[in-house]
Amino acid sequence: MIASLYGGSAARVAARRRTARGSEADAGARPVFVVGSPRSGTTFVGRALGAQPGLIDLGEVKPLKARAPELAGLPEEEAAARLRRTVEIVRGLGLARNLRAVEQTPEASFVVGAALRAYPQGRAVHALRDGRDVVCSLLERGWLSAGRGGADDARQAFGAHARFWVEEERREEFVRASDATRCAWAWRRYVTAARASLPRDRVSRGRMLELRYEQLVTDPQAAAARLAGFLELEPGPLARALATAHTRSLGRWRRDLSREQLADVEREAGPLLAELGYGD
Repeated sequence: MIASLYGGSAARVAARRRTARGSEADAGARPVFVVGSPRSGTTFVGRALGAQPGLIDLGEVKPLKARAPELAGLPEEEAAARLRRTVEIVRGLGLARNLRAVEQTPEASFVVGAALRAYPQGRAVHALRDGRDVVCSLLERGWLSAGRGGADDARQAFGAHARFWVEEERREEFVRASDATRCAWAWRRYVTAARASLPRDRVSRGRMLELRYEQLVTDPQAAAARLAGFLELEPGPLARALATAHTRSLGRWRRDLSREQLADVEREAGPLLAELGYGD
């Protein structure tokens, strides 16, 4: 069980341990949590950051992903303690506590306040993408589709069942909804969770950067400058890592979503799309 849940992340840490720079205490105190809806660029951003000197991309830490429903329901202080233990196990198994960890589990969006409480010097990056393009990608993956079997790498079942992030009073509605509606629902809930947790938290305020996928792929230099300044990194190498993104998926909703699917998306997430400037 331990090997299957922690092994991938621990192996990545071990592979990078000889490239570490700086003290163990300094690196361990300043992890980066890349949060956001699935299919919003969290994996790309996490890998780009993890490729920088002294940093390591832990990937999606499976135990954190599996425990997110439990952690989201706990008092923040308790959730912070459990979250920190989980992340530290991964770093410890890789024998690389002198690397600055980059954690990219989308479900951390629901506990980002706890994550930053656990690591007072840590930072969070919210990867934000047009929800309509996210819906296209989620539909393509089929993770929320009716009749989909199987499970992800954290043993979370695919399909149309209501997840922990579905509002209690709407759980039956979620199951009956169209695939496009469920995908828009997921985007709305992840984005809302990531954006709502910090302004109310005096400790965490000012410690999350919102990085738009659209800027990342169209102007990687500007995105790298913002991200490097926020995380105290060298902008040049980061810009080169971000420049490998492509623009083919920008605006794909215009060609990939049917009129009915787009109506479902706007019905479920229209106000948030408009608020974020994605309402054209």
